[in-house]
Formats: sequence, C-alpha cells, structure tokens
Amino acid sequence: MDQSSIFGKTNVGSTERMASTVGGGLLIAYGLHKRGPLGLCMALLGGAVAFRGVTGHCQMYEAAGIDTAQDDGEIRVERAVTINKSPAEIYAFWRNFVNLPRFMEHLESVTITDSLHSHWVAKAPLGRTVEWDAEIINEIRNEVIAWRSLPGSDIYCTGSVNFMEATGGRGTVVKVVLEYSPPAGHLGAAIAKMLGEEPSIQIESDLRHLRQIMETGEIPTTTGQTSGKSMKRKIKATVMDSARSTANGDTSMSGLESLHA
Repeated sequence: MDQSSIFGKTNVGSTERMASTVGGGLLIAYGLHKRGPLGLCMALLGGAVAFRGVTGHCQMYEAAGIDTAQDDGEIRVERAVTINKSPAEIYAFWRNFVNLPRFMEHLESVTITDSLHSHWVAKAPLGRTVEWDAEIINEIRNEVIAWRSLPGSDIYCTGSVNFMEATGGRGTVVKVVLEYSPPAGHLGAAIAKMLGEEPSIQIESDLRHLRQIMETGEIPTTTGQTSGKSMKRKIKATVMDSARSTANGDTSMSGLESLHA
C-alpha cells in the first residue's frame, strides 16, 4: 500500500532507508570532523542522504519513475536510446552476446552455450561478482530479444530489448526493459545506489556506449585527463569500507579517516 507524507509518496524501501540514514550520518560526521570546503560539501551531501532515509522519499526516484518501496525487492527499469543505424545492424551486433561486455561496463563476460542459452558474469557491489545462466524466451529477428535467468543463478532477472525504426528515418530506437532482484535484496540495491551503480544509471550509460560503438566504432575515453575522478574513486572506496564496517557493527571513523591521506 502506498504511503505518503508531507515530503511526498514513500518510494524508498525500508532497508535502503536504513542504509541511507547510516551512510548519511557517517558523511555528516566526517564533514564536521574535517571542516573546510570539502568537509562542508561532505556534510551537506550526508544531510541530503540522511534526509532521504528518514523521509523515505527520493525526488530523483520520483522523476525517474523508480519505486523500491516494494516488499518483493524487485527493481524494474526501462530506458531507450536512438541510434543512427538500422534495426538489422544493431540486432545482429547485440545478438552476438559476446559483444555485450564491450559496451556494458559492469558485465565481465558472456559465454554462449547454445543457440538459446548463455552464461553471464557481472560485477556486483563491494567487489563481488554474480553469475547466472540465461535463456532466450522470445525472439523476433531484427525486432526483439527477451531472456530470463535460470533456476540456481545468483540473481533472478528477466529482460528484453526492442529494436524499432525511429520516425523520420533517424535510425533505430533501442528500448531495454529489465527486472531483477539485487544479490543482497534491498540492502544490495541501497549500497549500489549510494556508490553510483544504480541499475537505471548503468543502463543509460550502457546504451550511450552502444550508440558510440555503433556510430563511431569506439567508446571515447578520458585517459590522460585530470578531472577529479581520483577523489571520486577515493570517496567511493571510503563509502565501501564504511558500509563493510557498518555491516560488521563497527561505526568508528577509521574508514573515513583514509580520505586525509
């Protein structure tokens, strides 16, 4: 049953709210401890994350149509991109599943076992990997591919990709629909979102990479450029360490202190 408050409809799951409250509190504590411009930014970020946890409402989720406040723990994402290539070209590239890790950043490998079955290995939060066997359950050449994971897989997932001619001869609209249960339920999803690995963000990025590959033959990189990404990685690693410590019952500041280095 939907729940509402003065802050809006509850669209954040209970375990995710707890993780946001804890993570936000850690960021606030670190920001107050460090002081200075970076400390202020971290404290403000922590306040926003903690507020999200306390109220159970996320404005970004509302804008994206995402709702994780469901008891089954499943997440559904729909995303689309227009690519200046024909449906047949994009279908043929996608249908050769070994191509998928080329544009899906979190996918490590896909091994084809027969015409309908394949084995997938993907990165997961906190340095883990998840594996599953998938089978094609619906396929129309140059139009749609639908699949599902098989029993015994690390995660349950179903998905489809549609290849539709864009209006005005502008190429092809590629639409992906994905439903899955996170490896660790709501907590796994919460940690993933805190680290910028939320599935809707992943799929949007993957589809952009697909468009770049299909239209230019490569994915542009920022190798050799300085853009502050090292600090982002450092903060990300710190949050991961903090999440591990919280899971182990350790709420000390030891993980956050590493940012001083």
